[in-house]
Amino acid sequence: MSVWMRPPKRKREQPSLSREQIVSAAIELLDAEGIDALSMRKLGTRLDVAAASMYTHVAGKDELSELVVDEVYGEVALPEPGPWRTAATTFAHDLRSVFLRHPWIGSLLGEAGVAYLGPNVLKLSEAALALFEDAGFSLDDADLAWNTVMAFVVGRATSEAAWLTTLKRSGQSEQEWKDRLWPAAEQAVRDHPRLKKLYAAQRNQKPGETNDDDFERGLACVLAGLATRLP
Repeated sequence: MSVWMRPPKRKREQPSLSREQIVSAAIELLDAEGIDALSMRKLGTRLDVAAASMYTHVAGKDELSELVVDEVYGEVALPEPGPWRTAATTFAHDLRSVFLRHPWIGSLLGEAGVAYLGPNVLKLSEAALALFEDAGFSLDDADLAWNTVMAFVVGRATSEAAWLTTLKRSGQSEQEWKDRLWPAAEQAVRDHPRLKKLYAAQRNQKPGETNDDDFERGLACVLAGLATRLP
């Protein structure tokens, strides 16, 4: 059962421990050690409480995942009223920054169950629907626009976050990894003329700059496509 589908338990036990403390400690643990480190036992050790005592507030790891995901979405600024493309661009960059700040979030999304019913996600969705509706989209098209922007940003940011996690584990910088990988990459695409041309053009680009530029251009394409839905 989702954490959003049951009433919260009464807070009569463990007065020194709260759901908010548990979620905050879980995020700190994930930031420090990654997705594989998350367990009720390790979390209990971090909080200096028995794992069983946390079940007063969180029924288990599945509920904890939903709470953590919603808390991270709470770090994203709500889209503000104004020109919709400007506001959507600002939102997209903010969401990307949050995902890169917590690179494990993409992996946790698959375990988060009914994440879209979390209070922070609901606030974000309501503000985004208002933004697109005010711009002239029908409610159905506003929902489509919102989900399309989310899909693009989450997809791009999750891939970037996975790459950053790989780099962190390797102990290398992006440039060091690229310098080591590039000869093998060029060899692999030698019989694929379009990929060969593309790789040659990217040879001297800095990885971070490439990611930023690709995100900007991709987002611009998404928003331009959405604009065609306006009456």
